Amino acid sequence: MFKTIMPLNLIISLRFFGLFIVLPVLSIYALQFENANELLVGIAIGGYAATQMLLQVPFGILSDKIGRKITLAIGLAIFIVGSLVCAFSNDIYTLIFGRFLQGAGAIGAVATAMISDMIKEEIRAKAMAIMGGSIAITFALSMVLGPLISAFWGIDKLFYLTAIFAIFAIIILYTKVKAPPRITHTYKNDKKYILKIFMDNNLMKMNITNMLQKGMMTLAFLIIPIMMVKEFNYTTTDLWKVYLPAMIFGIFGMGFSAIIGEKKKKPKLVLLLGILLFCLSFVIMGFTNSANSFIIGVILFFVGFNIHEPILQSLTSKYAKIHQKGAALGIFNSFGYFGTFSGALWGGYFLKSYGIVPISIVVVITCIFWTALIISLKNPSFTKNIYLDFGQFDEKKLQVLNSTNGIIEWYKNENEKLLIVKYDSKNIKKEEILSLI
Repeated sequence: MFKTIMPLNLIISLRFFGLFIVLPVLSIYALQFENANELLVGIAIGGYAATQMLLQVPFGILSDKIGRKITLAIGLAIFIVGSLVCAFSNDIYTLIFGRFLQGAGAIGAVATAMISDMIKEEIRAKAMAIMGGSIAITFALSMVLGPLISAFWGIDKLFYLTAIFAIFAIIILYTKVKAPPRITHTYKNDKKYILKIFMDNNLMKMNITNMLQKGMMTLAFLIIPIMMVKEFNYTTTDLWKVYLPAMIFGIFGMGFSAIIGEKKKKPKLVLLLGILLFCLSFVIMGFTNSANSFIIGVILFFVGFNIHEPILQSLTSKYAKIHQKGAALGIFNSFGYFGTFSGALWGGYFLKSYGIVPISIVVVITCIFWTALIISLKNPSFTKNIYLDFGQFDEKKLQVLNSTNGIIEWYKNENEKLLIVKYDSKNIKKEEILSLI
């Protein structure tokens, strides 16, 4: 498994590192431009998310049609161009345009779908957790390295680094990543498969969760550097002192998530704890007058974020059908990027017009409704798979699976010559399925 997913994991990590490394200092940098204000800064921070939101689904569908690899390469090339535009920008509007262009390389769902294609479902959760954990580690490292690198070489140099990371990602894609398997299934005539994604309660709950989590993230990155510099007299160089302890505690959060969410199969508990930490963190950051208390709020936020990040995509991939993977994960990521953009947009407006206290109150109210949503989420731990080599079943009997209660779906991996039957172990047993085919 590790040999299969690590090259893809590295590609995803390099791209996210390029996006994350500017976040700790971007709001301070953008405010220095002429005519810049908190609202325009919010758009600059969340701008990449707007185009990500619009293009995740088209990229996911495109990858289903022309292949994952070529779609990943196209997205990375667009990201490189956007990074260079940001690096050369001399005004707030060019910076915003560059951020929009960075987001137009919307490949997050494509990479996740590719991992789903290549990894069996029993170990897919572990693969997704590794990917989520890598993103969380990348996120944590960028929180420390971003302020340090920008302090010594300038914030614009961070955008050059993002372009270089993306170039390395393309090299890895074509030298280390294997071609995904060829899958055949019975959904060829399903013209409403995208509509069904929006009608699936569990998928929609995960979409909303991703939207809220990513909205909280950009809201935090808008607030934290501005508050630390303007209210508590920190310099940009000193911001690593805020993010480093947050990173360390966040790593412990990832370990908790992996053990409780995946190994103990209690993902709902992990999601609920993360929501609680988000709520507490914004209460502390919103109502304290002490720098030390504010930093405690920052730490709680990053622990909550890192608790969530390793399991969100894993859960979503479990709820999606095989022919929906690219589109479902595209929609999931679109919701997340909508949260990223809208969180930065309304956060910038509220911070400029009303201050941080009303933001904290809105977050608390949101977390109450979010908690109710997660409580009603279905636990996917009862979903299991059967793998049969070609020749171990009667081809003529497979259609009976379409009308058998408890069978979620079945499909074939033509490369490995396997039949995969996905079923709900509460409603039907493995032996019953084998007797049918």
